[in-house]
Amino acid sequence: MLPGRDEWQLSPCDLLTAIGMRESHRRFLPSPLSLQELSLLLWATQGVRAVVHEAAVLRTVPSAGCRHPFETYFAAFRVEGLAPAIYRYLPLDHALILEKDPEGLAVSLAVAAHGQRFVAEAAGCFIWTAIPRRTEWRYAEASYKVIALDAGHVCQNLYLACEAIGAGTCAIAAYRQDLMDELLGVDGDEEFTIYIAPVGKV
Repeated sequence: MLPGRDEWQLSPCDLLTAIGMRESHRRFLPSPLSLQELSLLLWATQGVRAVVHEAAVLRTVPSAGCRHPFETYFAAFRVEGLAPAIYRYLPLDHALILEKDPEGLAVSLAVAAHGQRFVAEAAGCFIWTAIPRRTEWRYAEASYKVIALDAGHVCQNLYLACEAIGAGTCAIAAYRQDLMDELLGVDGDEEFTIYIAPVGKV
């Protein structure tokens, strides 16, 4: 389990300040993220606010039809109390589970991101995958549009949450689909990488 909201001891940040300061960062300090800070970032991007019933789980980001077609993976490089590895976020439990522990993770991720070296210099990297069937049964051919819109909502929340903790991020859509999917262990069809965002102190 990750630290819950009642356990966070983070400095408050005014929303107008966060919006006004929001920008993409490609240089990061060597400082690690704390587990509390990572907990905030995960909650801000896919966290649960309320469970209305089994088919209606309200999260911190909007999603067409409340379908929430994403899985959140986090490649940890420097997070206090967290071994370097790939984890998957469980929103209902607000917890991380270990998915893979590949050698040379940071370098492999940078290679998969078309050699963008700053990815490997971050404290960690958010990797979102899409599972289209969660949306397709309801929206059919319009699913591809709404999934893309939903991805934007998720990453914008990450930008604002990063500002709140003195961190930065940079949304990346330029990556090798085959390498990124292989790194996560997803099939590239029923589930595939859709967006990545390295995070670190700035």
